[in-house]
Amino acid sequence: MLFENIVVGPIHSRRLGTSLGVNVLPTEKKYCSFNCIYCECGWNEVDTKVKVPFNSREKIFSALQQWCKTTDTQQRRAVDSITFSGNGEPTLHPDILHIVEDVISLRNEYMPQAKVTILTNSTTLDKEDVWKALHLIDNPLLKIDAGTKRMYNLISKPVSTDFQTIKDNIIRFGSDCVIQTMLLRGENDGQIIDNTTDEEFNLYLDTVKRTSPREVMLYSLDRIPPAKNLVKVSKQELEQYAQKIRALGIKATAY
Repeated sequence: MLFENIVVGPIHSRRLGTSLGVNVLPTEKKYCSFNCIYCECGWNEVDTKVKVPFNSREKIFSALQQWCKTTDTQQRRAVDSITFSGNGEPTLHPDILHIVEDVISLRNEYMPQAKVTILTNSTTLDKEDVWKALHLIDNPLLKIDAGTKRMYNLISKPVSTDFQTIKDNIIRFGSDCVIQTMLLRGENDGQIIDNTTDEEFNLYLDTVKRTSPREVMLYSLDRIPPAKNLVKVSKQELEQYAQKIRALGIKATAY
């Protein structure tokens, strides 16, 4: 499912409350450095010859400003998070830093109670503008879904980024971030998918411990994934994994 507009919602988010989405990516196609087996936007296109432009900084600013001006005060005050998500990886936008600055400006004027959030797969943390943008916002949600390179590749299917580089950059980001992690089991392309085994989760815990994020968000499947043989981890079991993170002295929430 692709988002057809730049401004989406507000919708209820399990993790963020009332969330107003900002889609900086093309509305016609998914644009991502991952091809996650659980992505609600579906698989990446195999044919990449058709180039679709990003939404421009000016167009994004105009769309969000228009929403703010035409939405009544009560509804604006109900927004808990202005969330960069949309049709893929938002930090791939070449003008992400200036767009973040624009959104913060509009937030300050129209919705000062709202947090600014970016959901990122952490593949662009080595880019200076992305690093700055993520440190400007309230909620940099950095994704990591595995403890080993093998499981990382099976779940996230990265286009090019190395798993060790992802881990190192998240650890370098440190306590300013929130780590978000999808736990799931199943099968895809003849490979067993399970990032909840003792080996996987203990290595994942090592990354969490070395990062010392301000919070870890654990969740499982909520929508129909493109890979059909995946199994949702129950809320009760998610709580058990969250408790292992809390034992490190780190806040963890299961959704």
